[in-house]
Amino acid sequence: MSAEPNKTPTPAPAPFARPTPPKPAATARHAPSRDAVTTINDDGSRYFLYPADVHGWFTRWRRHLGLLLVGIYLLLPWIPVGGYPAVFLDLAERRFHFFGYTLAAQDAWLLFFGLTGMGFGLFFLTALFGRVWCGYACPQTVFLDHIYRRIERMIEGDAPSRRQLAAAPMSGRQLARRALKHALYLLTSLVITHLFLAYFVSWPEVWHWMSSAPREHWAAFVFMAIATGILYFNFAWFREQLCIVICPYGRMQSALTDDNTLTVGYDARRGEPRGKVGTPDAGACVDCNRCVQVCPTGIDIRHASLQLECIGCAACIDACDEVMKKLKRPTGLIRYDSLTGLSGAKTRWVRPRTIVYGILLAIGIVVAAFAFSGLKPASMIVFRMTGAAYFVDRDDVRNQFLLRIVNKRNEPTTFTVALDGVPDGIKQSGFTAPVTVAPLGELVSPLVLISERKHYSGPFKFTVRVEDGQKTLVLARTIEFLGPDARLLEEEDREKGIKR
Repeated sequence: MSAEPNKTPTPAPAPFARPTPPKPAATARHAPSRDAVTTINDDGSRYFLYPADVHGWFTRWRRHLGLLLVGIYLLLPWIPVGGYPAVFLDLAERRFHFFGYTLAAQDAWLLFFGLTGMGFGLFFLTALFGRVWCGYACPQTVFLDHIYRRIERMIEGDAPSRRQLAAAPMSGRQLARRALKHALYLLTSLVITHLFLAYFVSWPEVWHWMSSAPREHWAAFVFMAIATGILYFNFAWFREQLCIVICPYGRMQSALTDDNTLTVGYDARRGEPRGKVGTPDAGACVDCNRCVQVCPTGIDIRHASLQLECIGCAACIDACDEVMKKLKRPTGLIRYDSLTGLSGAKTRWVRPRTIVYGILLAIGIVVAAFAFSGLKPASMIVFRMTGAAYFVDRDDVRNQFLLRIVNKRNEPTTFTVALDGVPDGIKQSGFTAPVTVAPLGELVSPLVLISERKHYSGPFKFTVRVEDGQKTLVLARTIEFLGPDARLLEEEDREKGIKR
């Protein structure tokens, strides 16, 4: 009787064990769904997108606009206007230069109107035209689509080639391509970060820092390293996740838009039911998935209503129109239209939402225009010195102030200081002669007013008036000369035998 071979018994599965699902490949096809973000797999891992190239009217003009915006960003620190870069936020000197217009630190409150104006403008445009900002002018979209993805396509080829390269085993050729791509990513991030810094310290200063040892400007060097790393991480790996996960604008669109807002949409009435060419009773959509392949966020625009991930770039419009032209069918199956228009009704452009946003925008523009119209090329402030509010001694009553004059002009300016409403017998110490303030400089100096006890008649208000040499600029501030009650001071003098 022969012995049976030893068999290792298979252990029984634990009663509550769950089978581990296989991890989907990063390059496997991922069907877009309205119930989940396309770029996240079922197990929570990242699904990488490889958007295909597309050609068409919207793509062409979007690319022209993107390159124009990149050019503006690159050139603004180089273009001199009024002796300074066109846009120069000089934090060190607390001066902000915008196309020859200079704001001092005390004018920073005017930036409130700029920020709120952009906010109201964005609300108004969004209510009318949807996410046109995201698709055409957002820096994330502009740099990603028109610089970083162009680098990627130049080195690794079209979408199928990039997908195959990502799925293939690592080889020397693949490693060389990836190294070159990421080196260019890093170099581009360095250039963008240096140009960004030039907006705050000027390009000559940035060049000086670049040509110096890092330890001489270690704070700037650390900032550059961190900022470059963030940009590299964002554009090399994070990409569309910034729009989907971090940017709040996509989540705000449901509150800013309605069914009459212009958006990128699919005409289901014409396209459904989908079917291949020649299929009886099929709609215009041939289900080629070309619109999905070119989408930079991986959605299927044919899903009904507005989708959070859609940035309104119109790539799917050009892709669908390209297919329709080949099939000799009318274009516009995917087009810019409102949900109301796609349903066959007429879009209402004038409605409560656009009226309210338009009124808020108009009010903001009027208030901002009024605020900026009152802005002067110099400013002054007078305030009391720290310590006692006033000083009384045997001979006089004294108030001590500090007068600060800021010259916002790019040339030296001479100012004269005069006092209005001051009673007779008041002596002035400081600013008795004209003073000259350097270009974009400031002068802080004491202004002391002295009243003799025998002429003192009590507290009074007076005006400090500052004029430039041509008397075209007048700045005035009213302040109060403080002191004791005149009758009490007179009684005190009488008791001490002081004659007035």
